[in-house]
Amino acid sequence: MKKSIISLLAAAALITTAASCADNQKGPGAASRTFVLVHGAWQAPYVWDSVQADLVKNGNKVIVVKLPGHGSDTTAPYRLSLDVYRDEVINAIAKADSNVILVGHSMGGMVITSVAEKIPNKIRKLVYIGAFLPSTGQALTDLAYSDPGSGLGPLLVPSADRLTLDVKRDSLTYLFINDGSPTVKDLVLTNYRAEPAIPFTNKVTLTNEGFGSVDKIYIKTLKDVVISPALQDRMIAAAGIKTVYTVNTSHSPFLAEPHTVSALLIKAAL
Repeated sequence: MKKSIISLLAAAALITTAASCADNQKGPGAASRTFVLVHGAWQAPYVWDSVQADLVKNGNKVIVVKLPGHGSDTTAPYRLSLDVYRDEVINAIAKADSNVILVGHSMGGMVITSVAEKIPNKIRKLVYIGAFLPSTGQALTDLAYSDPGSGLGPLLVPSADRLTLDVKRDSLTYLFINDGSPTVKDLVLTNYRAEPAIPFTNKVTLTNEGFGSVDKIYIKTLKDVVISPALQDRMIAAAGIKTVYTVNTSHSPFLAEPHTVSALLIKAAL
């Protein structure tokens, strides 16, 4: 009888140990995360397709945000603002069942910054990919005008009513995806539409308790001619970001090297 009790206790201990090991395997390095991906200007959710597939394949959840006035959305440009974009992302995050890894590219960096100020407790980490990263009181235009290494400015064509901005078509792929395959370049050209202009001029107001309280990571795009590496360095320094990764690509690394980007996002989420 005594031996039977000892055997039962040993078996119970073995089960407990196995369960503990299983829980450890589901720790920070292996646990599923929820990524919220925010595209930049002149682009739309399609740019994240390959990265989304990689993240999901690795057991993560992904929410891809379509900003109003982009893709198939027909919101009139005069109705758009940075706050409208912010609220669209906040609504998307509300559907998540955990704190999220919020990722923004280019103009999307302005958006995720505004979101973090509003709901910092819902965001596990902010990840900027070749993105505008403002300080309080700055608009996207303030940062863009301070970037002599950018080739974008001379190639912009405002509409007559100044509510949208076009990019000269023969320069579009050079700016955004010069290192992409012909298929990817065609994808960018096919999905292109003029960009709403008002959100570019909206300034952010940031606090230490809001935006300042969220962990941040920056992924630099080393061959970028839209947001120069020099401006990226200045924004990183101003924000005090310590964790910086690099991709040796143009402005759209998720199209040029999507697997590299998804691997970095998984690393950033740890």
